[in-house]
Amino acid sequence: MLSQERIIDTFIKLVKIDSPSGEERQIADYLIKHLEDRGLEVKVDNAGDKFGGNAGNIVAHLKGNNTAAPITFCAHMDQVSPCRGVNPIIDGNIIRTDGTTTLGADDKLGIAIILEALEDIIESNCEHRDIYILFTVSEEDGLLGAKQFTGENLPCKDLIVLDYLGKPGAVAYKAPAMEKMKCTFKGKKAHAGIEPEKGINAIVVASDAISNMHIGRLDELTTSNIGRIEGGGATNIVTDSVTFTAEIRSHIADRLQEEIAHMEKCCKEAAEKFGAEYEFTHENCYPPFSLDLESDLYKLTEKAMLKEGITPEPIVIGGGSDANILAALGYKSAILSMGMYEPHAVTEYLKIDEMMDTLKVVRNMMDI
Repeated sequence: MLSQERIIDTFIKLVKIDSPSGEERQIADYLIKHLEDRGLEVKVDNAGDKFGGNAGNIVAHLKGNNTAAPITFCAHMDQVSPCRGVNPIIDGNIIRTDGTTTLGADDKLGIAIILEALEDIIESNCEHRDIYILFTVSEEDGLLGAKQFTGENLPCKDLIVLDYLGKPGAVAYKAPAMEKMKCTFKGKKAHAGIEPEKGINAIVVASDAISNMHIGRLDELTTSNIGRIEGGGATNIVTDSVTFTAEIRSHIADRLQEEIAHMEKCCKEAAEKFGAEYEFTHENCYPPFSLDLESDLYKLTEKAMLKEGITPEPIVIGGGSDANILAALGYKSAILSMGMYEPHAVTEYLKIDEMMDTLKVVRNMMDI
């Protein structure tokens, strides 16, 4: 039987284990032992070695005893800082922190839900499909664990990712690709009070370029943002170097490339206008992902929710997750909301009743 007391206890244990991105060794060891003690086959890759982390991605498998299609449940082990010394507080239907750290419901709530559903499957000795579990590292630090994941230990291509905020029912089935840009303008130094006409102010060049860019929500499926600009020094010196960083996200590949090209065009034209030089670079951070709403995975999600009286709400999101990276390896994903709120903030909290509703949905998916 699913136990509210047990899942709360598990969640509290998990959030008390410090696990900032790149330092998931302690929680990984806990999870490996927990899963092996319950008879699951557990494999760990060397993802952390490739980017300076101290742990790898965990794949576990519980062999099924019926002919239903296998399924994978996915969550990440790392937590957004400040996350050391978490002091969780149970306040009625709410679990929150004392306000000095993040709670870690993102994504230890996902882990706790998976573990409790699995516990009930094993205890009840019921018929169930092949169940795979994927716990990744350094998701919050640029999806680094997923980027080093090869898929060799995970043959099941259908994933349920437990990593979204809000009340149960939301099913994120589509997310954009994202590109990061960096541009440096090189002007010319001069004394700002004596001979400013001999200088080329890189701040002015950058300002002109940015003023002509498309920034904000460009359409329903595309966004653009300038994240940081830096350079300059004393007011009596014409600034000779300025760098800005930006991002563009879109669900449409051609639109993404058009906006990258437009941003670079603005930089080039501004540099030519003022006689400066510029260097513009961009890199893809993650590809898009999209799940067919007629797919078996979505239909299973829908059925599991309706069984609990929850109305499925398919949504398109603007953020990136492990699902984006795994899509490039051929994995299909649905990302579920699970009753957490205000992630990445020290005000983060979860609702116990909504956690339990999500737990029932996940448990249903393991055996229906």
